[in-house]
Amino acid sequence: MKARNLLIGLVLGAAAMGSWAQDKVVYHINDTATQALAGLRNVKNHLDTDPKAQIIVVTHANGVDFLMTDAQDKNGNPYEIAVQQLVSRGVKFEVCEITLRNRNLKKDQLIQEAKFTPSGVVRIAKLQQQGYAYIKP
Repeated sequence: MKARNLLIGLVLGAAAMGSWAQDKVVYHINDTATQALAGLRNVKNHLDTDPKAQIIVVTHANGVDFLMTDAQDKNGNPYEIAVQQLVSRGVKFEVCEITLRNRNLKKDQLIQEAKFTPSGVVRIAKLQQQGYAYIKP
């Protein structure tokens, strides 16, 4: 009887922990032209389905371009509005500082919602070690 109650308690405890667990996801964007619009749409859809998901978008190489001031998609719509809406929902956008150095870009050329990380690929690896799922749109 005690073993059965212990087993039931463990199962219920595990189920409760699973329902409290928060999805953690890193979206990887390294090419604005082919990934930014789809990536922003994916993140929005992700949050529409799972509003408590913890999402970090890590950018490097040409993927930082959509976070630059006045950047627009192929239809002339500013990326900044979509980024601001996602930031208001808890999404973080991180830019690789190695990319900035290699491309001679300055931090003030990017929108204020952009945060910075020393290395985009190292950041992605560390997030995965911390249990973040990896998505590349």
